[in-house]
Amino acid sequence: MSYADVNGLRLWYEEHGDGPPLVLLHGGYGATEMFAPILPVLARRRRVIAVDLQGHGRTADVARPLRYESMADDVAALLRHLDLPGAQLLGYSLGGGVALRTAIQHPDLVRRLVLVSTPFRRQGWYPEVLAAMSSQDERAGERMRGTPPHQLYTRIAPRPQDWPLLWAKTGDLLRREYDWTPQVAALAVPTLLVFADADAIPVAHMAEFYGLLGGGHRDPGGDGTARPTSRLAVLPGLTHQDVPTTPLLPQLALPFLTHQLH
Repeated sequence: MSYADVNGLRLWYEEHGDGPPLVLLHGGYGATEMFAPILPVLARRRRVIAVDLQGHGRTADVARPLRYESMADDVAALLRHLDLPGAQLLGYSLGGGVALRTAIQHPDLVRRLVLVSTPFRRQGWYPEVLAAMSSQDERAGERMRGTPPHQLYTRIAPRPQDWPLLWAKTGDLLRREYDWTPQVAALAVPTLLVFADADAIPVAHMAEFYGLLGGGHRDPGGDGTARPTSRLAVLPGLTHQDVPTTPLLPQLALPFLTHQLH
């Protein structure tokens, strides 16, 4: 458990277990603790490197906006700092966007990718989710005081007084339009998409995402050899908030990360 000085940022990361490296990237307003329920299972098979992204958890904010692209550069710099030229990435929600951008911007550093409840463009969220995102600012952060995310932030953040600032900068990020369709269609890294069937992202967007990765265009044949290297999982009975802690996630992710893909 340590800090790495990357891109003018003291980036917190912690390591658990042994095996091929797997980087975990948490969701918005969270920290590495977000994966606590599934971390022991993952660490039995992987060298897990859990990261607190800019302004989150134990990583203090710096004088730059929150952007998927710059946070992806931070992750890439951490991989180079740790001398890990070919890691596996698992990112959830905000962290999924960062993981996806890492694979787009630094394809030589990413061996396999697991994206959990993550869209490839901003309009991939339901309209009511976009409306809620657009309203996030310092005042919203003040209203969230006393909630579990705030309690965790107060306990571990280097500057607990930055809580409203995190909300202001995250709101600025989430209001920005983006569409990574061409970059996703060009991805070569094998990718597992994981969603809940009652996610904050419509099923139609999930299918479109899978289609960009080569899935869902034809019958795979009797022996399955024509199937794409990427995979899609839609977990029943869960919501956006449930996915990063369900035991189903490591049950799906570990075989995908381990087995040779055809």
